[in-house]
Amino acid sequence: MANGAQSLQVSLVSADAEVWTGEASLVVAKTVEGEMGFMTGHEPVLAILAEGQVRITQTDGTKVLANAQDGFVSMEANTLTIVAGNAALIA
Repeated sequence: MANGAQSLQVSLVSADAEVWTGEASLVVAKTVEGEMGFMTGHEPVLAILAEGQVRITQTDGTKVLANAQDGFVSMEANTLTIVAGNAALIA
């Protein structure tokens, strides 16, 4: 990214496969407490994943969409890990 800004290191995995991994500027995931947005510098979080879409904006602006359910979201030190029982790319 421009100006030396860091990006998030993102891993979206299901029970049986890595669904998507890469760098992103923004990730929005649905948790049991509502949608949460994650950007560089976000405080550490551990949240329960709700059924819904995970929207990933890559550092070049490209969007990635996935359906995910039954798992959790973990954010720590600019690393976002989404572990889902079921997850699949839709766009």
